[in-house]
Amino acid sequence: MPSELLRKSQNTYHHGDLREAMVQAALREAERGGPETISIKALAKELGVSQPAPYRHFADREALLVAVTAEAFRQFGAVLREAIRKPSRRTRLSRIARATLDFGLKRNGIYRLMFATRAKAGAPSGSELHQAAGETFELVLEALGPPVPGFLRERHALAIWSGVHGVVMLAEQGLLTGTVARISVEELVEDMVRQTELAHALAVKDAQGGE
Repeated sequence: MPSELLRKSQNTYHHGDLREAMVQAALREAERGGPETISIKALAKELGVSQPAPYRHFADREALLVAVTAEAFRQFGAVLREAIRKPSRRTRLSRIARATLDFGLKRNGIYRLMFATRAKAGAPSGSELHQAAGETFELVLEALGPPVPGFLRERHALAIWSGVHGVVMLAEQGLLTGTVARISVEELVEDMVRQTELAHALAVKDAQGGE
């Protein structure tokens, strides 16, 4: 195939599916350079469409970011589900935490799109982004086990979610080398998992004792 035709096939989208093409192209851009690099104008040029064409599907850049972030959460959720399904001696919470760590460090551009922008905060309640993020958090809740009174399971899930997120962000910035404590980021995450699982097990035991 002539190089000119090859470039054309790579830079155009399947007819009638511009919205999905924009989302996937924006994800690739975020993967390469983070959410800051996403530009409707640049994506339209890459896909070989007119500048106004994307605005038939997205009112503005923020609307595009909401759609792209929702897709990022869906992909992230698929990674977590796969980690849970794989045979392992580690607990489900440990597998989810390690998968999150790996995803955050290896796909940091997309991770920052999900967690370091205000896309979710600006998305309307009930949007596809809220649904995708909620489904991801449900995986953490399920990994912890049965619910307990006082929303303790939710608190424990938030604690491990926040802790692993902090490790990802600090490690990615080179601020968490583990030198001082002689611990790797993986070991640090496993410490968080054990502490969270212990706290939840005690909460379940207390709830059962009070019945």
